[in-house]
Amino acid sequence: MPTRDEDHTGARIKEQRRLARLTQRQLAERLPYSYSYLNQVECGARPATAAFVAACARALTIDVTVLTGQPYVTELQRDRLAELVRPIRESLDLYDLGPNPDLSTRPAQQLIAAADHLCAEVRAAHLRNAARDLPELITELTHTAWSAPSTELWQALASAYRTAHDISVKLGYYDLSAVALDRMGWAARRASDACLAAVRQYMRALVYFREGEYRIGQRLVAAGHDVITQEERSREALAVTGQLHLGGSVIAARAEQRSAVEQHITEAHRIAQCIGDSSDVHWLSFGPANVALHKMSAAVEMCQYDDALTQTRNVELSSRLPASRRAHFLIDRARAEMETGHTDAALKSLVEARRLAPEQTRYHPAARETITGLVHQSRRTPETLHHMAAWVGL
Repeated sequence: MPTRDEDHTGARIKEQRRLARLTQRQLAERLPYSYSYLNQVECGARPATAAFVAACARALTIDVTVLTGQPYVTELQRDRLAELVRPIRESLDLYDLGPNPDLSTRPAQQLIAAADHLCAEVRAAHLRNAARDLPELITELTHTAWSAPSTELWQALASAYRTAHDISVKLGYYDLSAVALDRMGWAARRASDACLAAVRQYMRALVYFREGEYRIGQRLVAAGHDVITQEERSREALAVTGQLHLGGSVIAARAEQRSAVEQHITEAHRIAQCIGDSSDVHWLSFGPANVALHKMSAAVEMCQYDDALTQTRNVELSSRLPASRRAHFLIDRARAEMETGHTDAALKSLVEARRLAPEQTRYHPAARETITGLVHQSRRTPETLHHMAAWVGL
């Protein structure tokens, strides 16, 4: 078994490179990164960016999770979260069996309200609560939607499948997230809901974004725009359109397409100015604040850390923003702070992210990589950083 010092992203890249029978120079030739950068990451002297990990995964023709080590099973087992995953997986698998004559369910309106509540729980970063209650809800909604089909019930079931996707991604079970998105599309078609179908394309795009397949991600964003044109021009349709632009902005940033980033952000900003805060639309958190957060995230993705840090000074984290979104921003900010030498500030941002969304932060690859970077940059590891590193299993 590897020691913790050996169990980091760089060590996994090294192991997979050797399994592929490549030298460092041979792998570097396949990457848009230097040999020196690869060498530093492999030996643990430098944290790996998400873009670098995705590039290595593509070059080695493996999944990103092989290099990030996800899911982080040891920590998930300690947190009693791993045991919640199998019931979710089973509930997703029973989608096509029709009504269950042995099942007693809550009234339809209670189930619809429960689906909305679980979306809110995920946005509030209450992953354990949502994961615990989700399988029963999916089972009940599946039975009820088959027994007495209605647009509202199929929409609620699609929403529940979307929650399964969100939980799976945050806990690192990307294989399960793909199944959940497939089920979401299946239910959205039965609901004849173009907005839900477009939200699904947005989420699929982010799956390929994480894997470094930026062209596919961009095609899915475009497909989402095509779907949403089927809807009448409404606040809901505009919010989904704006969110598609925000997804497109981070994908373009990772692909180093700066003009495309600007175009997506500009269009999202225009829509946000038109409809204002639309956090209630499909729990997307779309609005002026989220546009500003994505603009900063795009700068981080393009390694424009000084610019990103400058932007953060003008960002106010309103309490109206979900805890999960605020924590994501803090993780991005911590990366920019670390890369610009503000290590104390970076640690403070991570501690705040942990306070807001402990489970999400603990299992977020970028948070773990930033903590790794801070440890290597510190001549003497502060007690708080030592505790953070131990907390994430480093």
